[in-house]
Amino acid sequence: MKLATLDNGTRDGRLVVVSRDLTRCADAARIAPTLQYALDHWDKTRPELELLAEDVEHEAVPLERFREHRALSPLPRAYQWADGSAYVNHVELVRKARGAEMPPSFWTDPLMYQGGSDTFLGPRQPIRMPTEEYGIDLEAEIAVVTGDVPLGASRDAAAGAIRLVMLVNDVSLRNLIPNELAKGFGFFQSKPSSSFSPVAVTPDELGDAWDGGKLNLPLLVALNGEPFGCANAATDMTFDFPTLIEHAAKTRPLGAGAIVGSGTVSNKGSDGGAGKAIAAGGVGYSCLAELRTVETIRDGAAKTPFLKFGDTVRIEMKDGGGRSIFGAIEQTVEKYA
Repeated sequence: MKLATLDNGTRDGRLVVVSRDLTRCADAARIAPTLQYALDHWDKTRPELELLAEDVEHEAVPLERFREHRALSPLPRAYQWADGSAYVNHVELVRKARGAEMPPSFWTDPLMYQGGSDTFLGPRQPIRMPTEEYGIDLEAEIAVVTGDVPLGASRDAAAGAIRLVMLVNDVSLRNLIPNELAKGFGFFQSKPSSSFSPVAVTPDELGDAWDGGKLNLPLLVALNGEPFGCANAATDMTFDFPTLIEHAAKTRPLGAGAIVGSGTVSNKGSDGGAGKAIAAGGVGYSCLAELRTVETIRDGAAKTPFLKFGDTVRIEMKDGGGRSIFGAIEQTVEKYA
């Protein structure tokens, strides 16, 4: 089942069920006016939404053309947005570039921060910033949406709470991060609004690519129309989603509609070292910071700039037949006036 939220002039939009090929959709208001409502009443709404999804495929209900540019993030705002760093290869590279040791605990205890969840960007909304000097970067990730997760949930309970899967652009302002982290109190100004794919899908929609905790497909990233990354989202994922959810719920319950992110998808090179650019035969990168890190390690200094006004980022994932699963996040960087 594929779900999306269309812009209807309200904060939370209106819920629609989308066809598998992302061309058509049906209004779901008689079942759930919003995705958050559907998640709050999942035991009742899921069976009804699944029946509607079947009707969409058979064109047995009134349909409208699904247009990705009209979609908001599936949850335009959420009660919880917790982003992990499941690809420890990414963390190790970044620390190596600045000469910092990698604590052994990073391989066994996930990193996670609590992001702002009140104003997500739509998947086709521009990224607006007052200045390029902030060091604007993309971060292509996978995320899951949970049902209610009790405090101290086991790994099995965490796995059973996964309701939906979607893509993320976790925008980061790299030049603001060092001073914030130096205060010892975490991210805030350096993590502006994130955006999510036009469509969120139930795990069963992913077939064999989903093993219950990881999504075994390449995450496709393009920068100004040129391939930038195609790292596999399952490869080198140190902490899978049940582990991340269990970690998040150690001391607090998670409410239905909580979003848990994977962190930047990152693969090692074929030789076990740093990854290589696509043009050099590698799978590329899911953020500019990682490429700059590799340049620093290899050449002594980073040469690739962060995003500039006018740059366009595209993030997408396709199935084995080359069909888009979630639709595309496609955003242009603009000056905020």
